[in-house]
Amino acid sequence: MKKKKQKHWLLWFTLLFFVCFFSSFLLGRYPISPLELVKILISKIFPISPTWDAQLETVLFQIRLPRVFMAVLIGGGLSCAGAVYQGMFQNPLVSPDVLGVSSGTGFGAALGLLLGFSYQAVSATALFFGLLAVLIVYLISRRVKSNPTLALVLAGILISSLFSSSISLVKLVADTDNVLPVITYWLMGSLASIRPDDVLFAAPLIILGLIPLYLFRWQMNIATLGDEEARCMGVSIQKVRFLVIFCATLITAAAVSVSGMIGWIGLIIPHIGRILVGNDYQKLLPASFLLGGSFLVVTDNCARLLSTNEIPIGILTAFVGVPIFLYLILKKESNF
Repeated sequence: MKKKKQKHWLLWFTLLFFVCFFSSFLLGRYPISPLELVKILISKIFPISPTWDAQLETVLFQIRLPRVFMAVLIGGGLSCAGAVYQGMFQNPLVSPDVLGVSSGTGFGAALGLLLGFSYQAVSATALFFGLLAVLIVYLISRRVKSNPTLALVLAGILISSLFSSSISLVKLVADTDNVLPVITYWLMGSLASIRPDDVLFAAPLIILGLIPLYLFRWQMNIATLGDEEARCMGVSIQKVRFLVIFCATLITAAAVSVSGMIGWIGLIIPHIGRILVGNDYQKLLPASFLLGGSFLVVTDNCARLLSTNEIPIGILTAFVGVPIFLYLILKKESNF
């Protein structure tokens, strides 16, 4: 009976995901009817004489399609990263930025903007510093033999604080008229500047991080039982922990490098997934991806439709995430 309920939830998640995904192409300052959307998409496969405005085709393929596609990947990727981190560290308050990847990525982007790099170079610099931050954390934790998991978390807090202070320093010396507003807006998170080049840069990295997580789902299930139980069942906890850290870091760094800092998704969505489908990563990872992708797509639609000036998406995720997380705490239905 319980398995049937979980299957039903996954079907509902999939339906919700597709509704959110396709309806997002219809919304915006240049409305597109469902019939026009179908015709434009089919025209790329079969020769159809255009009956629509050429501007609509440009808006669809150059702006909305990359933006919606990356919203799905970023939301789903951050949710999956949060789910595996929470299980690996056996801590329901852990999020994808626990090891300092978001702060490192933010510093890289701020530094790139300060130095006048191109947009692609800013994303690459952000990705580099995000990976560097976690590498430093991992090397520090390797020096601690007694409790490496606790050492990871503490080192992550220290490195995150260091890079956050570095971001403040960059903002202090930045030009207040031109550079500082750009840095501030980027740090608040937004998908407004997503273009096809960003998809080619970040999407392969996010997918590359997601695939191993799903392939090693049963090892992660065993690893969540604890170090001793995992060793007794023949699972190398060190290898699994390294795989999880590397893949989740790659996902988070790639996502943040093109979207800015978007919080709360990797914290609240895995909890909702656990309540509905349980702790088994075979079901939890797909559920987290579908819920996270749908959540960020809907939030991004609100960001671009609620006001004439687009609202930074990081602000909206915080406004929505805090009440949801408070509700989950008060309900006390988490399976941890």
